[in-house]
Amino acid sequence: MQTVNIHEAKTHLSRLIERAAKGEAFIIAKSGRPMVKVVPLDQPAASDVRRLGFMSGQFVVPADFDQMGTQEIEQLFGLR
Repeated sequence: MQTVNIHEAKTHLSRLIERAAKGEAFIIAKSGRPMVKVVPLDQPAASDVRRLGFMSGQFVVPADFDQMGTQEIEQLFGLR
């Protein structure tokens, strides 16, 4: 991934935006320190991707899960 300094980014902004729109992400740095990452809008950031069902089949939820521990809780609160 290309890293450009702020001055270079300002000078070549149009060219950099065209490349980013084609899928080439780049980083803008200030004094050599990375500050921001520029990515195309149609490419979701890694933190935005939700992997639904990735644990499918890894565990089983009992049919009575909403009643589990009821007796113990009632005893603790003196309801029985």
